[in-house]
This record gives sequence, structure tokens and C-alpha cells, in this order.
Amino acid sequence: MMHCESVRARPNIQRAATHRALQAADEHYIGRRGLYEERIWRCPGAIDERPREQDILISRWLDRRSFRRCEEAVSPSERYVIGVALKATRLKLMRGPHTVYDGIMPAGTLHVTGPSQLLTVEFFAPCDFIHFHVSSDYLRERQDAAGIEPTNPTSRLNDLIIRDPLAELLGRSLVEDNNTRDESYVESVGQTLVMHIARMELSPPATNALPKWRLKRVRDYVEAHSDKALTLADLAAVAGLSRMYFAGQFRAATGLRPHDYLLHQRIERAKSILANTDMELAEVALTVGFQAQSHFSTVFKRLTGESPARWRLAIRSEGQLPAAPVAREFGQPHQE
Repeated sequence: MMHCESVRARPNIQRAATHRALQAADEHYIGRRGLYEERIWRCPGAIDERPREQDILISRWLDRRSFRRCEEAVSPSERYVIGVALKATRLKLMRGPHTVYDGIMPAGTLHVTGPSQLLTVEFFAPCDFIHFHVSSDYLRERQDAAGIEPTNPTSRLNDLIIRDPLAELLGRSLVEDNNTRDESYVESVGQTLVMHIARMELSPPATNALPKWRLKRVRDYVEAHSDKALTLADLAAVAGLSRMYFAGQFRAATGLRPHDYLLHQRIERAKSILANTDMELAEVALTVGFQAQSHFSTVFKRLTGESPARWRLAIRSEGQLPAAPVAREFGQPHQE
């Protein structure tokens, strides 16, 4: 059986024993299928009698809770784990002592973890992830088939975080139209994603990331003026850069275009208002910077999967309130 370790709190709390017990229980519950359910974060649960022959295992972590919670997992020694976010969430992701991502992670974000890596995550919102557990040998074979030079090894993939529309499309195809039990379909999706990643150019980005002190300026300005009609020129001026340089460096630092970041910030603020007040939707829209309720509702549903009214009803019926904001309200890859 594929070795996968996961715990709920700290690395020294009986990780291996806990996982073996839960995985054994899962064997009877899940059985053979194409897409495995994760009862433990990043662990695909039970798999069939051919695990070491399977180049790709695919699992789903679906968590509808809104309060803060922590998870940990160690990636298998012989596999890469490729995560694809199917909905926007807020989290802090750490590899050992290093912060990999901290803030709002948009839908379509792809994250790669190398073998034998300890990952810790704090979730602050509901989330939905597809995880592709890929054999290191298979990934190397696909890179060879794609003509990737030896100077671009698989190790360069570790901690890769990008927005990837194709990865999001492939992930969504697995959870829609009852495709989860079609093993051949799931396998073909996994192969397509791995080949897509194998062909990626992993050379250092041409654009430098926006320095942290400039990012803080922009963050503080947006927090203070998110209800205003902010433009790219406004944010670039705050950062002290031209619009062209600012847009590229901001995206390199956060993975988001400035406009997308602003929309995510407005929706996060709207969530707090919806959960804690009875303010009318039209007023909420104006308060967080949208000019019309219809635009607000469209963006809210695109980023959360639900309309503002249904989201408010669900949160209140569950008795859950959004977690307090993290220190940084936007995603920022770790910079050594």
C-alpha cells in the first residue's frame, strides 16, 4: 500500500500509527474507484491491490467548514503531489519551517510538492482540492518524452505555485458528470495533467517579484480604500512603479493580477458583513466597492460557488462565523 502520512496537529503525535489505522478502516469503506476520497488531508485512503503499479493516484479533499483548522501530511518518498484548488479559499501553507503560501488562494491555483516533504496548512475557509499523487519515475519519463533537458530536473517543481486554467478545467471534469468512478477517464485526466506539467518551462521568471515592503504598501492602501473605484494606476503609484512594471511584479509575487486581488479582497470583506449583519445585499455591494448588486453577486458566486444570499444562509444555519483575517490578505509565495 502506498505510504502516506498525515496528522491533525503536530508532527510528533503518532502520525504513522494514526494513519495506518484510518487507512485500514478506509479500505472497506471506499473500495475500488477512480477518484479516492480523502478522510485525511492529502491521503487518498484505500487503494486497490496494484498500488505500486499505478503511476498516478487521484484524490479529493472537500471541506465545507468555515472556522480555522490545521492539517499536516508528509508526501510519499517516491511521489510528487500536485494539488489543484477547485474553489477559492484562504490558507497558510508551510513546508517545514518555510512559508510557501499565505492568503487567499484563487480557484485554479496549482501547487506541486516534492517527495518526502512535510507540509502543514491552516485553513480559514471552506476548500475543495484535487490531489494527483504522481510517481517520480513516471514524471521523469514524461519530462524525457517532452524533451526536457537534464538542466531542468523534477526537483525544480518543488513548491511550484501558479494559476493554471487547464489544471482547473481538468480537476473540475473529475467531479462533474459522475466521472469519479470511471477509472479509465480519471487515469486519462491524470496523464494529461502530468504531461502538461512536464512540458512547463521552469526557468526563473523574467519578472522579479514585487518586494515585500512595496507589497505592504499596496495591501494597506487596498484595505483602506477597497470601497473606492481603484485603478491599476492608483496601485502602481502607491508601489512607486509604472503600471507595466507594477502589474508584472505584483503577479510574480502573489500569483494574482492586481484587479483579481482587489476582487478577492472585496469578497472577503463582503463575507464578514454578510455573516455578522443583516445588511441588504445592495448595500453590501456598495459598501465593499461594487457599483451594482448584479456585478457583486456574479463575482461572489464565481469566487465562492454560491450566491451571497445562499452563502449567508448556509453560514448562519451551520452556526459558523468566518475566521479572523490572517496577517497577509493575499497569497504570497515564500521568498528566501
